[in-house]
Amino acid sequence: MSLFTRRSFLLSTGAAGLAAGSSLPLPFYARAADRPVFTHGVQSGDVDTSSGMIWTRVDRPARIMMEYSTTESFANPVRLSALNALPDSDLTVKRLLTDLPSDQDIFYRFTAADLTNINSVSEPITGRFRTAPSSRRTVRFAWSGDTCGQGWGIDETGMKTYATIARHQPDFFLHSGDTIYADSPITEEVDLKDGTKWKNVIIVDEKRKVAETLDEYRAQWKYNMLDTHVRELSAACPTFYQWDDHEVTNNWSSGKNLMADKRYTEKSIALLSARAGRAFHEMTPIRYTPAEPGRVYRKIAYGPLVDVFFLDMRSYRGSNHDGMETVETPESRILGEQQVAWLKRELTNSRATWKIIAADMPLSLVVWDDYMNRKGTEAVAQSDNGAPRGRELEIAELLRHMKTTGIRNTVWLTADVHYTAAHYYNPNKAAFQDFEPFWEFVSGPLHAGTYGPNDLDMTFGPELKFIKAPSAEQGQNLPPSAGLQFFGLVDVDGQSEQLTVRLMDRDDNELYKVTLDPVRAA
Repeated sequence: MSLFTRRSFLLSTGAAGLAAGSSLPLPFYARAADRPVFTHGVQSGDVDTSSGMIWTRVDRPARIMMEYSTTESFANPVRLSALNALPDSDLTVKRLLTDLPSDQDIFYRFTAADLTNINSVSEPITGRFRTAPSSRRTVRFAWSGDTCGQGWGIDETGMKTYATIARHQPDFFLHSGDTIYADSPITEEVDLKDGTKWKNVIIVDEKRKVAETLDEYRAQWKYNMLDTHVRELSAACPTFYQWDDHEVTNNWSSGKNLMADKRYTEKSIALLSARAGRAFHEMTPIRYTPAEPGRVYRKIAYGPLVDVFFLDMRSYRGSNHDGMETVETPESRILGEQQVAWLKRELTNSRATWKIIAADMPLSLVVWDDYMNRKGTEAVAQSDNGAPRGRELEIAELLRHMKTTGIRNTVWLTADVHYTAAHYYNPNKAAFQDFEPFWEFVSGPLHAGTYGPNDLDMTFGPELKFIKAPSAEQGQNLPPSAGLQFFGLVDVDGQSEQLTVRLMDRDDNELYKVTLDPVRAA
């Protein structure tokens, strides 16, 4: 694994302008008198052995010049044709860099020229990422989910979990969904149980209400990027994004009914999800899929040891309901027929040692659509511990396929429930037994309220190997300052090919560790 000093890298680039001053500065929103300014740092994402996406945003319509180099000094850079940042994309640009050498540090640089005065040119801003290896070198990555939920915004400490992740210098960070909380307004202060106050030291008007317009959805993303720790991780580490419900509104599906929710003047979930989807793709370095613009599910091949399969458990699901079906129907699905076919095909064709299935919701933790009345299925589990029903049918068929076709070494990574846990799926303890054993690891939140624990449904035989969640005395919706913010680290050893998972908290304490040996083909 390539080692670098993140602080020295940031201070050698235009990103230093964002990092200077107090520990939690605002980016430069004020329009400079004579030249453009980059407002929210840089991002990279969806990196493989020969390509990677890069992203930035400016404060005005501008022509964005781009170049990249394999050296930090930008000796002999590759200069690319310019792109225009215009209001119809909220002044964002992103680009796929191609034909890159494998296992190589790539330094990229943006410079902006004002389209109304082309001779007015910005200071440059720079980021970096490392391409995936083509040989068997050790790979490290992190994952977690849930940013700025339940009213917990940017306090004087900032989103500390992001900084803790950065210290581990992962090859990439997998954001497992709830990347924003478009339905979670924040206020200046929140009263805590101990008599103290949580203070959101950074707040913008768009975060004082639920997001409804396209600009309000965009603002949710820009708010998160006001945090120094978020920007610094993004500048030095690729982020692989997926989404869940809070990118639109809580527990959304095509059947979501907002008529009784007085917070919303726009009641059409179809329109809200369309606006949210556009903002998601504008504000992240996710790859564009021409065959289905806006598609979130995809595979990233990160060298011979790791393939990552990103699921979308939101866009193609039937409406949240009690899930009593005993045969698959469009209403019972959570992945959808085409996504399941894609996943089966890509898993079968994968030659990577480890197949990482990034699921935005856990398989066997019971998540209610109506939490207070314990009604309706929001995730997969039906809560009856019996034979597969409803959304469990689709997962059962997938697990059966994996066993039948000899797909081995799958590990499921997820977030969503706001605590951390390790589950070992044992067919000998399951109501449905036609699958090979596998592990699922849960982590999060990154910076949101801490909840849990949830009940486990035994349809697929999960054994609880570890859990860290609030105690009954602590209660629910604990603030980030309580310390129960979690992320996971995965190391795949280049020689032994063993996969080690560590569950961590935001203070960098190792809570649980397990090393898995790869199953070799017969």
